[in-house]
Amino acid sequence: MIPNIGPLEIGIVLLIALIVFGPRKLPELGKSVGSGLREFRESVSGASEENVDSTQEKLEPTENKVESAR
Repeated sequence: MIPNIGPLEIGIVLLIALIVFGPRKLPELGKSVGSGLREFRESVSGASEENVDSTQEKLEPTENKVESAR
């Protein structure tokens, strides 16, 4: 199991990243990570919206049959 990550651990990771990548590469790295996360979130939300739409389309005929049977 992964333990909880607090502000101290995040600070240590950022300090190590600063040492490894240097101050010139760090903003560029942050931008690329941010754009990657943005793309990932958009694709996940798009996929979930598609699932909801397809499920809705499958349920509509069933709902109509139930209402007509009443």
